[in-house]
Amino acid sequence: MTDFTEDTPLPNGRLTLRLVPTPADTNASGDVSGGWVLNKMDMAAEDTARMIAKGRVTMVATESTTFLSPVKAGHAICCYTKVTEIGRSSIRIQVEVWSQNTFYDELTKVSESTFVYVAMDENGRIRPVPDA
Repeated sequence: MTDFTEDTPLPNGRLTLRLVPTPADTNASGDVSGGWVLNKMDMAAEDTARMIAKGRVTMVATESTTFLSPVKAGHAICCYTKVTEIGRSSIRIQVEVWSQNTFYDELTKVSESTFVYVAMDENGRIRPVPDA
């Protein structure tokens, strides 16, 4: 079990998605593909944006994606989301991905990025984000 102290970095945001990649999700080095991780980050951010927009959203940008450490197959990935800004029609969401060694409950930060979504109406046009 991880011994958390004041100096232990912890995930920032709400746990939105947790899954375990399979060997089919790895590259030739045995690490999980960065594209696979980025796809899961998008899924987590979109889920958060949809709840806030109370409906359809579409991603319009990602900002400053960084990959900090590799993920091995068999380690869970945990996507944490935090809304950083809500505009008239847009929602900006910070996503952190942490790898969890399920044998030792050890967390390692893997990636982070900011995703921007806009709310869409049933005709595919941009609409305002409803008030909370």
